Amino acid sequence: MANLIDKTILKSFVPPNALNHENFEELASKTHVEEVPAGRAIFKVGDADKQAIYLVEGEVELKAADGAVSIVKAGTDQAKHAMSNLQPRKHTATTKTACKITRIDSDLLDILMTWDQMSGIEVDEIIEEDSNEEEGGDWMTRILQSKAFMQIPPGNIQAIFMRMQEVPVKAGETIIKQGDDGDFYYIINKGKCKVTKPSKNNTELTLATLSDGDAFGEEALLSETKRNANIIMVTDGVLMRLSKEDFNELLKEPMLSWVTREEGDKMVADGTGVWVDVRLESEFKNNGIEGAQNIPLFMLRMKADKLDPSKTYILYCDTSRRSSAGAFLLTERGLSTSCLKGGLQGG
Repeated sequence: MANLIDKTILKSFVPPNALNHENFEELASKTHVEEVPAGRAIFKVGDADKQAIYLVEGEVELKAADGAVSIVKAGTDQAKHAMSNLQPRKHTATTKTACKITRIDSDLLDILMTWDQMSGIEVDEIIEEDSNEEEGGDWMTRILQSKAFMQIPPGNIQAIFMRMQEVPVKAGETIIKQGDDGDFYYIINKGKCKVTKPSKNNTELTLATLSDGDAFGEEALLSETKRNANIIMVTDGVLMRLSKEDFNELLKEPMLSWVTREEGDKMVADGTGVWVDVRLESEFKNNGIEGAQNIPLFMLRMKADKLDPSKTYILYCDTSRRSSAGAFLLTERGLSTSCLKGGLQGG
C-alpha cells in the first residue's frame, strides 16, 4: 500500500505550498507516494489524465512529440512544478532511474486553491459592503440596482424572485456553518447578521455585519466548494434564499461566456480581448499563456477598477473553476469577461 507523502516534500511543490494550513492538511491526507522502476512510462503524449504529477525522487526524461528531450531531476526548481502539466500531455515521461512520484487529482487541487482564494475575496467583499451606510430603500430595489442583476436577462430576474423562498429567522440562528456544503444563495429581506470565523484561540472572530439588501453565500456555489465562514443572525429577520440549482441556472450561467483557445487568441489578436491568468504567480510563470496578464483570483477585486472596460477579459486557470469564479466577480462589476472552456487542462 502506498505511503502518504512527507508533508515537508509536499510543501515544496507549487501550488500546494500556497495553501492555508487547513486546506494543505486536507491535500496531504489524500496524497500518496508511488514507486516507479527505471524505464517505465509515467504518462504519454496525448494523455488526458487530469493529474498533477510531481517527481519526489530520481530522474525522469520528458520527450516531446517532435523528439526534443529534457530531463527533470528531483529536488530542482523545475521539479517543484508538476511535470508537463498541460493537457492533453505534450510529452512522454519515462523514468531514467528508479523514481518516486506523487499524483494529485487536478480537480481536488483546484477546488482547494479556489476555496483558499475565495476566502480572501469573501472577507474583503463583505467589509467593503459593510462600510457603506444604509441609505434606505427596500431590499428588492437594492438588488435590482446591483451590477450583477444588470447583467442577466429580465426573464431570469422575474424567475429568480418567483423561485426565492422566504425564510423567517431568529436572533442567534446560524444560517451558514463553515465547512458545510453550499446549498443556497441568500439575500437579506429584513434584519442583520454577522460573518464570523474561528480564531486561533478558539473564539469567534466577527468579520462584518450585513443588513437589508445584502447578499451572501455565493462563494461556495461559484467555486463548488464548502462554506468558508459562519453567518449568524444578530436580530430576528427574514431571508430570501435561492437554491444552488436555481442560482446556477438563472444567475451564474447567464453571466458566464465560454471561448475556445482559438477563439480567445483571435480576440486578443484583433485587440478586443486580453488573456488573464487567475492562478498564482508561480503557476503562471510555469506554464502561462504567452502575453497574458497574471491577476490571481484573490487579487481580482482590488485590480478590477484598473481594468479597461472596453476590453473583454478572457480568464483561465487549470480546470476553469477559478476562472469562472473570477469571471462572475468581474461581471458583477460591469466588465466584459469570457472563460477558457475546460481551462489549460482542456477538460
